[in-house]
Amino acid sequence: MAIHLKKNDQIEKMYRAGQIVREVLDRLGEMVAVGLTTEELDAEAERLCTARGAKCLFKGVPGRGKAGAFPGSICASINEEVVHGIPSPDRALQDGDIVSVDFGVKLGAWCADAARTYLVGTVAPEVRKLVEATKHCLDLAIEKMKPDVKWSSIARSMQDYARGQGFSVVEEFVGHGIGREMHEDPKVPNFVSAELRRRDIVLKPGLVIAVEPMVNLGAKDVRVLGDGWTIVTADGKCSAHWEHTLAVIDNGVRVLTG
Repeated sequence: MAIHLKKNDQIEKMYRAGQIVREVLDRLGEMVAVGLTTEELDAEAERLCTARGAKCLFKGVPGRGKAGAFPGSICASINEEVVHGIPSPDRALQDGDIVSVDFGVKLGAWCADAARTYLVGTVAPEVRKLVEATKHCLDLAIEKMKPDVKWSSIARSMQDYARGQGFSVVEEFVGHGIGREMHEDPKVPNFVSAELRRRDIVLKPGLVIAVEPMVNLGAKDVRVLGDGWTIVTADGKCSAHWEHTLAVIDNGVRVLTG
């Protein structure tokens, strides 16, 4: 792995990018309502990002295989959609839905990335519990991050909490390092794998990572839809997603998108 530790001034620049991400996600949370389309959320995110002099990170990202470039400024994933949902004028939010919005920007040379899952109207109790548990997994990571801690111990706490609540952790997609590029080393799983045990990550000041638990109401298995982008749960049950860009500092962690 080629992990690039950031200097204090670089972290400050990432914080400025992160505050645009925070502002956008705050605004989208205010907008979420029954009848709103995911295209309307996308348009507002791009408007705010551009007004702040930043670039939307996701728009135009090349697809794999037959999938074209990603067309949206946000990923908007509803209910059983885990990640990479494409914004659409034909997808209006319904009472009882949850919608996970993932958004990133590049300001100057530096990136920031975050995600939140919003409740729409009156949501079933077990789905609300899923969203709250997923956020708690992220909060656990923030609470435990500090220099010289092994990531595997944090990943285990997140995994054990989610499973203890009766949910499963998605393993096909993980967090990542972030800096001048949206995706840098290391890969940051929300669970303990054989690979992580072999190549654990020891947190050091200057490490900046995007931590993003994805937790399913049912089984952990996922599949990709025909658009080549949207990832859904294999059993059709709901999934939630929370993410922050986090910098390890001398006395703990700084939430750059908070």
